[in-house]
Amino acid sequence: MKILVLCTGNSCRSQMAEGFLKSFDSKLEVVSAGTKPGNEVHPLAIEVMREEGIDLSNNKPKNVSDFLNQHFDYVITVCGGAKESCPIFTGKVENRIHIGFDDPAEAVGNQEFIRSEFLRIRDEIKSDFLKFYNEI
Repeated sequence: MKILVLCTGNSCRSQMAEGFLKSFDSKLEVVSAGTKPGNEVHPLAIEVMREEGIDLSNNKPKNVSDFLNQHFDYVITVCGGAKESCPIFTGKVENRIHIGFDDPAEAVGNQEFIRSEFLRIRDEIKSDFLKFYNEI
């Protein structure tokens, strides 16, 4: 099974979702990408995933155009807020689904609040992607 997790920046949500899917089943072939990839995986995404035993420290944001010639069983978009429009994957796909989340990188406030948003989104991603995994 080959899965692409897609968002805009590929620096937080899609990276966390990729990490969780790989942790659920090492036989899954999972990649994540963005339409406008950032320069790095967000440090707080790396930190909160490390607490789950998942290491994203060597991951890099990737451009979705790198995957357009590949076939995927699932393409899952994870954009969430009203300010975002979900990217469209134009490659070969069997199933397109959307599992949306707020962008923790958009959180504003003190460090404690921002970290709590990363934890909240991480936990939502874990729960929703475990449900997805169990259904497939």
